[in-house]
Amino acid sequence: MDKVDFSGKIVVLGFGSIATGLVPLLFKHFNNPHLTVITADDRNIDIAHHYKINHIINPVTRDNYKELLATHLNAGDFLVNLSVDVSSVALIEWCHDNKVLYIDTCIEPWVGFYTDTSLSASQRSNYALRESAIAKRTQWQQRGDKDNPTAIIAHGANPGVVSHFVKQALLNVAKDTGHNTATPQTKQEWVELACNLGVKVIHIAERDTQYSVNPKLRGEFVNTWSIDGFYSEGCQPAELGWGSHEKEMPKDASKHEFGCGAAIYLHQPGAITQCRSWTPDEGPYHGWIITHNESISIADYFSGEVNGKQYRPTVHYAYHPCDAAVASLHELAGHNFELQETQRLIGNDIVDGVDELGVLLMGHKKTSYWYGSNLSINQARELAPQNSATSLQVTSPVLAGIIWAIKNPNAGILDSDELPFDEILEITIPYLGDMVGKYSDWTP
Repeated sequence: MDKVDFSGKIVVLGFGSIATGLVPLLFKHFNNPHLTVITADDRNIDIAHHYKINHIINPVTRDNYKELLATHLNAGDFLVNLSVDVSSVALIEWCHDNKVLYIDTCIEPWVGFYTDTSLSASQRSNYALRESAIAKRTQWQQRGDKDNPTAIIAHGANPGVVSHFVKQALLNVAKDTGHNTATPQTKQEWVELACNLGVKVIHIAERDTQYSVNPKLRGEFVNTWSIDGFYSEGCQPAELGWGSHEKEMPKDASKHEFGCGAAIYLHQPGAITQCRSWTPDEGPYHGWIITHNESISIADYFSGEVNGKQYRPTVHYAYHPCDAAVASLHELAGHNFELQETQRLIGNDIVDGVDELGVLLMGHKKTSYWYGSNLSINQARELAPQNSATSLQVTSPVLAGIIWAIKNPNAGILDSDELPFDEILEITIPYLGDMVGKYSDWTP
């Protein structure tokens, strides 16, 4: 594809594994990008120096974010939020008021939100965070705002590109089962396709087999992507999009008393909530139901009435992280979820392995169908510097979202599911290694 000309500034909040992995992609796909990084510490500062990026150490807080953003962003610029413990909704609102484009990979709250005992488990959920972002869209629509700069929420790997995998997988299953259909153009048409195919359950099924030359040590949390992010997600209640076919709720589950009603939550953290799932390379495995935005957004997007009956699939993440992270999770749970004093993000020291990330559609005529990315560490390193297999599956959808937003600057707040799946996949697939579609007779 041709390089993108964007005269505005791009400000990246945070400079961890995803932000540093995004940088080489921006320089590859943009003509002379005007990049500034704002981050809380000097981690990865050598990468900023290598690319001659303006690197500013200034932690973003409730008290300073408006002044800080106003210093570095003007109308028409782009804010790429890859930080933790900074409110996505606050940033989206500021960007809306100041005509700045926006993207993030998950909807983050201010620091302390997840441990605020004045809030119920429901109020501290990803469901609630998504509702708070969508509420801004409704507010601006009701107010009659006509100039709504594009703000893409939760568009990394998952949440993010997996929503586009679901649509491509549905088309593949339709073709392979003789269900002749044109590509749906509306939400309702996608709902009807999923329902008519008989899809009842969708797992975001991921198995990470990457490993480091340096084994995990006692008292150490090791992971292939953000440790802060994984820790906060793992400590949150497990969440699932809840299907219309389900006859009874799990014993420890509750419904939310507000919002779209597409999901439920369990009264236990995802880091100790296991499930069975399947990927082509791994086969059957035990994963964890870690809360993610896509469990809710996919279930919500595919909610609707078909032939007079309500339809919605059950949707949840079924994550088996790298083996060192599994050991870290067991140790974390044993210590009553007090994070280990030492944390290590593996990247350059990864020796081998793949990240097998896809969607598993179940219930149709051919039982189960997995579609997604099988990306090895060696492929990732050849495709983009500064990336592991895990990070590249995140950074390439961020890149695609940025490019789409620049071309469509007045689309307002959008879930991943509301973006054109084919346009996003056209940009991301070259970075996703082997794209695999495989049927199985496996069921949970």
